Amino acid sequence: MVAGYLLVDIPPANAAATAQSNVYLYSDGSQLARDGEVNRVNVPLSQIPRTVQEAVLAAEDRDFYSERAVDPKAMLRAAWNTATGKGTQSGSTITQQYVKNYYLGQEQTIKRKVKESFIAIKLGREKSKAYILEGYLNTSYFGRNAYGIQAASQAYYGKDVGRLTTAEGAYLATLLNSPSAFDVVSHPQSRPRALARWNYVLDGMVKQGWLPDAERATTQFPEPGKVRAAAGLSGQRGYLVEAVKDYITENRILDDKTLAEGGYAITTTIDRRRQNAFVEAVDNQMTAKLDPQKRTADRVVRAGGVSIDPATGKVVALYGGIDYTKQYVNNATRHDYQVASTFKPFVFAAAVENDSRTQDGRRITPYTLYNGDNKRPVVGGRIRFAPENEGQVSYGNITVNTATDLSVNAVYAQMAVDVGTLKVKETAVALGIPENTPNFDPGPAMALGTMQASVLDMTQAYATLADHGRRTPYTFLEKIAKEDDTIALPERTPTQAVSREAADTTTSMLVSVVDNGTGTAALAAGHPAAGKTGTGELDRSAWFAAYTPGLVTVVAMMGQDPDTGALQSLYGALGESRIGGGGYPARIWAAYTKTALEGTDPVDFDLELQPGAAQPPPPPSFESESPQETAPGERTPTSPGRPTRPTPPNPTNGQDQGGQDNGGRNQGGQNNGGQDNGGQTQGGQTQGGQNNGGTTQGDQAGTSAGNQAGTSQGTGQGAAQGADAGTTGGLRPPSAFLE
Repeated sequence: MVAGYLLVDIPPANAAATAQSNVYLYSDGSQLARDGEVNRVNVPLSQIPRTVQEAVLAAEDRDFYSERAVDPKAMLRAAWNTATGKGTQSGSTITQQYVKNYYLGQEQTIKRKVKESFIAIKLGREKSKAYILEGYLNTSYFGRNAYGIQAASQAYYGKDVGRLTTAEGAYLATLLNSPSAFDVVSHPQSRPRALARWNYVLDGMVKQGWLPDAERATTQFPEPGKVRAAAGLSGQRGYLVEAVKDYITENRILDDKTLAEGGYAITTTIDRRRQNAFVEAVDNQMTAKLDPQKRTADRVVRAGGVSIDPATGKVVALYGGIDYTKQYVNNATRHDYQVASTFKPFVFAAAVENDSRTQDGRRITPYTLYNGDNKRPVVGGRIRFAPENEGQVSYGNITVNTATDLSVNAVYAQMAVDVGTLKVKETAVALGIPENTPNFDPGPAMALGTMQASVLDMTQAYATLADHGRRTPYTFLEKIAKEDDTIALPERTPTQAVSREAADTTTSMLVSVVDNGTGTAALAAGHPAAGKTGTGELDRSAWFAAYTPGLVTVVAMMGQDPDTGALQSLYGALGESRIGGGGYPARIWAAYTKTALEGTDPVDFDLELQPGAAQPPPPPSFESESPQETAPGERTPTSPGRPTRPTPPNPTNGQDQGGQDNGGRNQGGQNNGGQDNGGQTQGGQTQGGQNNGGTTQGDQAGTSAGNQAGTSQGTGQGAAQGADAGTTGGLRPPSAFLE
């Protein structure tokens, strides 16, 4: 100890005290962005309000004025907690943190820690506590490229440090623990953790006698101001840099403070040509058509998108918003919009993965028949749930494939219960949806996409489907280097998340969505594609998630008030009464994909399907006029006509298809209780007849004719359906809900 004390001198200030910029590069090595000059203004301790100083001490080192420069007990306790899995802890005093910030660096090595201890001891003997606290407050990193308390005060509250309130000082002190993650503006999903830390700081001040109980009780959280991005981060550059930084810190490649020291050359996976193509597609297909002066609804329109190479997991393009200096929240990584019906493929993938069956024992395949009637109560679940279909349309019995084409909520809510909602969640997590995603609650409503995953998360999950069920964790990084040192990147070993059969059978249905369903706008890309549309509750979001065999892209439109940040409906935007996923998002997807794959030949999907999934049924037809769109690109029947039930392959005495042969079409169905007697003219083709009970005259004829025949002459499942479902009848007015 004596030798160490004598041999270690206090060194000059390190590079962190005059931190450099980081350089971000496209995958081809050309410069994407430089994260700007360091923002630092040193101030004397006398200009920092006493309560702000005390808030920092309450957050970081409450015994600062009474303790020694190094606390061996705290260091041993932190080492033990880290080693035993109780979380990484520093055990450092403020003196040690100041030494690390100003004289050494952020690297986590034993050599640095030992050297830090000796310098701290020597500094503690030679300098006053006021000197050390002043240095610490002027060298600490607070996020938003702000070094020191003065720069942080300006960055978050637009005022000099001398005007900070106790509440504001406590929030800045909170940021010291995790500068990027606790920025509630840039990362709204971290608000609960940030508020918990802020309360911890204030409670610590009360405990130390620095804040009266009465003042604590009335203290309100001080909302920080908007992010003011550096000019060099305008356009998409700021969104890309932010996403890359988050990836680096969340994967613990470098921590916030180390990365903020600068001097790193960061080569990203972003393909410059495809990135430009994404921006051009959004501009041409959406942004150029916005007219906020003429249409007030156009003010709320936002867009986000991500494109991934499914074979490598590399993010090749990202669209975060119109301009990082104007819209600072990254629409590609935010977690506050429902994903709507883009979740439905995960339900079917879970069904195939788990060899799931319906309530009456039929294996779930693309051609399994389900009742698609509007507000049909889900059977077999613990929660009563009767979901509405888009446009309040009732379809009668339809195949899963047709229900996917038309995005029928009633079918998928029932399927989620048939599979088991916990199994559905497990499959979604395996595909790539984070388990802690907001509103990711297992229940029948999850099939409608009530969870709030980011566009990036959804792209990861769809990339797993595209790569035949093999999940390769996404990455933004090709290489990180500083001078001659290359930083190790995390392993990204691919895993088989779901069976190839489950993934490929799901893909086969999503191909049908593009060819025949709500996603036909994607055909303009000129490449075989599989995809799914989605429209969130009250039209607050509209999604199109789709892929070719070699490229996966998800596009979302979102409504957000530009002044308050509140989520808003997209009703009336771009002159449309409704905004659906098959409209603008699908057109953006097609325009981008066409350019991104320019010069490559179209490639068909190579699929291995589950047994019984290879034989397609005849396409559905309608009794009356053609279906009309309730939202641009969302093909949804609005007439009383319902799709005729397609004939499934290999019927087996009515057992596999709900009695279509013995208990349905022949005895209680098409012939006796169906098209002839209780059927097409009086009330039977959909409900009491070919399917269950009655369209033309519905309640009256379906009950008197279809039900009578279905009950007296039908047998098994077909008779039960003929009797139970004949009273549904006509349609209700459209309403707003998840598609």
